Amino acid sequence: MITHRTALSVIGGVAALAAAVTVFALGEGPAHAQVAARVESQTRPNFGVLLDPPTRSYRNRGSSHRRYDYGRHRPDWRPGPYRPGGEEIVLIDCGGNPGTGAVEDAVRRVRPGGTLVIRARGGACVGWLNIDKPLTIIGEGGFDPRRWDSHPEPTLMAPDGLPCMTVAQGVRVEIRDMVFGSPRAGDAACIVGYGAEIVMSRVGFRHAGDEAVIYADGGLLDMRDVIIEAETIAPAIVADGAVLTAWEMVVTGAQSGLELIPGAGQTSRLNAVTLKGTGAPNAFGPRSIGIVIRSGREYGRVEIENTAIVGYVEGVAIEGASVEIKNSRVGRSDKGVVLYNGELSLTDSRIRASTVGVAAASGHAVVVNNVFAGVREVIYAENRATVEASGNRVWSQYICRPQFRDRYAGRYEPYWRPGQGWECMYGSYPQNWWQAEDGLLGLPYQDDGYQLDGYRDYQSGRGWYDRDGRYIQDNRYQGEDRWSRGGGGGGFWRR
Repeated sequence: MITHRTALSVIGGVAALAAAVTVFALGEGPAHAQVAARVESQTRPNFGVLLDPPTRSYRNRGSSHRRYDYGRHRPDWRPGPYRPGGEEIVLIDCGGNPGTGAVEDAVRRVRPGGTLVIRARGGACVGWLNIDKPLTIIGEGGFDPRRWDSHPEPTLMAPDGLPCMTVAQGVRVEIRDMVFGSPRAGDAACIVGYGAEIVMSRVGFRHAGDEAVIYADGGLLDMRDVIIEAETIAPAIVADGAVLTAWEMVVTGAQSGLELIPGAGQTSRLNAVTLKGTGAPNAFGPRSIGIVIRSGREYGRVEIENTAIVGYVEGVAIEGASVEIKNSRVGRSDKGVVLYNGELSLTDSRIRASTVGVAAASGHAVVVNNVFAGVREVIYAENRATVEASGNRVWSQYICRPQFRDRYAGRYEPYWRPGQGWECMYGSYPQNWWQAEDGLLGLPYQDDGYQLDGYRDYQSGRGWYDRDGRYIQDNRYQGEDRWSRGGGGGGFWRR
């Protein structure tokens, strides 16, 4: 129903428009023509906007639930908004003060580009750092990652159900010598950044909750000398469109290690990183993956070097990106590296897996000069995938059993059929390699190499094998003579 006032306004507008059109038709001059054109342009629909709506974000993760509205969890907690402070350096020594707002007030007092020093001599500070200006945050007591086993006390503790820190769009924060604790995080991450630059050096985390320890949606995440101890079924770190750089980082406890959705900008790099999983089986919770690299709208790139990934069902899973792995180790896995789509370059690395070393569903993989141990299948490729493999060595009791062929008068010799791009190795799997792989989880040594009875004596030129693979010892004919003399009587000299 249109009210009387509205009706009059509509009628008046129509009358004005009709008058303008009439004046233009009578040729009253260019000024009236411009008025009529302006009215027409304001009333004409903009079909371009209707047909070309704003595109969705390129990220394929459902990120709406990750837009943390912490006011719903703790409406009594008000960390902001912050106003620019005037102090260059602010020192806060709160000593365990939940709810007093001392930490939040200290952030307000620091001017943009200033430094916040947190001292925790009397106990951890409790608060939520909601950062909307560039800052440097330093723990006054220092932190040495090499002494993590001594259980250093947290410098900053997150309130229950709230994050340790949130960083606003376009803000750069540097964090040094800090230990963050979020023992009852619930569905909150410890550190959250949206389009921010978060740089960490000598930082530790103890986190227990349902979400990631660190969630970066776009921006930059740079981590050096960082230790993360997490009790969560989510990945410890989620970099959704963010450029991730990690060096000398250790992640333990989380069911999955890292989840990356690389963008088309800079390359994400992992160097000297150690990821230790819980060894959760496939039937328990989400898939346990050391590093999962998902696809985005842009085709990103990730480089992994000198990295150890142990204790996950899948060591590395690639779902649509260009990934290079070199001089790295994957251990205690069901599948070493899985290429669902994209590109993989795997070189000079060691893969320990109980099922398959490299599985490729689609995409292109280059697998060169690697070591595979314990596998039932070295490389598996479906029709949509192409794999280039060469120079790979295998220790396995399943696929490295020899076959025997008749060499002379019932005397058999063992031989191994080479695989496509790989060959079997004889002897025990090196124990020092094991210590750098499954040994990181404290597991005892297990030899995956296949041991053929009497093979060392056979290699030295003594004896042969029968058709069933049993070693026959004979010291009369050695070397090449065993294949040309005394035929037919070898069965009497069995060990």
